[in-house]
Amino acid sequence: MSEAPEGLLASLRGFATTAVSLLRTRLELLKLEAREEFVRLSSLYLWGFAAVLCAVVAVIFFAIFFTVLLWDSHRLLVLGIFSVLFFTVAGVAIFMTLRLSRQGSRMFAASLAELRRDEAALNPAKDQGPDVPS
Repeated sequence: MSEAPEGLLASLRGFATTAVSLLRTRLELLKLEAREEFVRLSSLYLWGFAAVLCAVVAVIFFAIFFTVLLWDSHRLLVLGIFSVLFFTVAGVAIFMTLRLSRQGSRMFAASLAELRRDEAALNPAKDQGPDVPS
């Protein structure tokens, strides 16, 4: 009779070990997803900042371009080239910012999918629907 409690204790110990291992895996996945979301938001803000900065510089160069328009020599060509360059960079930065913002957040998507799989594995009767006699 003393064997039954030992078997039960071993079974409970095995269950606890499995539960802790499962929880650790899920927390590691959660940490990884949080890091990915941080990188995504960081790049979104970086490209947004680059877009604003380049747009401001482009406006300044165009202001200088129009100011110097009446001067002679090749100064116009250099200012025009710099203006076009900064407008192009600003356009690329705006495009990247819009693309990243439209992607949306995938934060914790993998963790939620794993938890759904865990729930389905632990409760298979829930997925089968109502019992229909054959």
